[in-house]
Amino acid sequence: MGLDPARPAPVQGNSLHGTRDHIEPVAIIDIGSNSVRLVAYDGLTRAPTPLYNEKVLCGLGRNVLTTGRLNEEAVRRALVALARFRVLCETMRVSRIFVLATAAARDAENGAEFLAAAEAACGQRIELLSGRREAELSALGVISGFHAPDGVVGDLGGGSLELVDVRGATVGMGVTMPLGGLALQDLSGGSVKKALKIVRENLKKAAPQLETLRGRSFYAVGGTWRALARLHQSARGYPLHVMHGYSVEPSDELNFLEVVERTDAALLQDVESVSEARRPLLAYGAVVLEEIIRIGRPRELAVSASGVREGLLYEQLDRDARLTDPLLAAAAELNDLRARSPGHARDLIAWSDRFIASLDQPETADERRLRHAACLLSDIGWRAHPDYRGEQSVNVITHAAFVGIDHPGRAYLALAIYFRHEGIAPEKASPMLRNLAGPRLFERARLLGALLRLAYPLSAGMEGALGDLPVTVSEGRVSLTLPPGREALPGDRILNRVRGLGRLLGLDGRIVGG
Repeated sequence: MGLDPARPAPVQGNSLHGTRDHIEPVAIIDIGSNSVRLVAYDGLTRAPTPLYNEKVLCGLGRNVLTTGRLNEEAVRRALVALARFRVLCETMRVSRIFVLATAAARDAENGAEFLAAAEAACGQRIELLSGRREAELSALGVISGFHAPDGVVGDLGGGSLELVDVRGATVGMGVTMPLGGLALQDLSGGSVKKALKIVRENLKKAAPQLETLRGRSFYAVGGTWRALARLHQSARGYPLHVMHGYSVEPSDELNFLEVVERTDAALLQDVESVSEARRPLLAYGAVVLEEIIRIGRPRELAVSASGVREGLLYEQLDRDARLTDPLLAAAAELNDLRARSPGHARDLIAWSDRFIASLDQPETADERRLRHAACLLSDIGWRAHPDYRGEQSVNVITHAAFVGIDHPGRAYLALAIYFRHEGIAPEKASPMLRNLAGPRLFERARLLGALLRLAYPLSAGMEGALGDLPVTVSEGRVSLTLPPGREALPGDRILNRVRGLGRLLGLDGRIVGG
């Protein structure tokens, strides 16, 4: 018997190493036009972490628009995958399962017959999304995955393209068009030139969305566009192989897309990283994206790993949970799982707030949230050998499944924790991270690194030890103030780190009181 999505099943003996207490796994099965995918998450939280992710490229949407029917072999593959996913969810003791179906099942004349068989295979009720509903969930996915998004979300699947405006947490009216890769391949008879004409004609329906895009961000959702972004990273020698938050200048992207459209997919650099089933669709995805750029003239293209699935999870949260910053939620989770004294990281936030408030240098709201996240991540490498704590922390932070952060912000976090462990000499830093962060965030990472290098020997990384040891800038100096009874705490190491912090600001450093 399948699990009822409306009522969590009891989870007994489901303690998962490295996961949070008192939350239970949830899963989404997404029956798309190109793939059928299962993603299980560690819980229904503001920053859910995937426990397991598997997809099967079934091609349900192939030739649907010309034949009107789902292909029998594609249906067979999909039903086999769904039966397997049912067993996997039982194995993981998933408490709640959502199953979604999109354009292929929506458009095919035998779609209802397939959905009945699919429900029997997976043991769940399936929600058949309308185009408008799909657009809404894609937008919610971007809202869940980006900090204060402002622009247009484009979700390119195998069968359809959804476009919808987002401003902060507000979702505009969405539109859907049959411009997915499989649909275009079908309608154009395999001709990229014909596909271009189809795209131009259909995008006229999206004028209300695209007219608002100028000077704002375009959020690219969907596997084909992520594959194009992966190839773009390879072509430019980009050092950080993380998709979410990867941003591109539109002019740069246009040149790349033109190359993709003209070139045999097999000859594209690093095309081996793209599944064989998706490679023929790259040119169609490139055509759609190129026309959106030319019509809408966005300020930037931002790749989103968050889409319909993440939007559905976000929709389930209460209002307070939705308002939680996803970056800080994810950093707090890592802190709770990995730090020697998780409460100490929260002490660091308040302690560093006081120091920053004493500076003449202004801190933006986004810099503040990045600093708070860095404080939460400052001790995640403590179990490693001391010689490798900085390196291990960098590896975790640069490749973690964080959302709500762009690549320069991710580089800042990694640099701040690296400097905390390895010292703040600028030449110690990875040139790749330095370039990604940019000059301002690089220097702010050094400043926070210097502050953290002082905090840990003062507190031994223990909660409650920093509250009466303020470090502030006053009278043109950086001062560490000691309360009575703490005279034995400072030594040469502490004094040198106070002075090192001061040198970053062009000031003397001193210890006061005790």
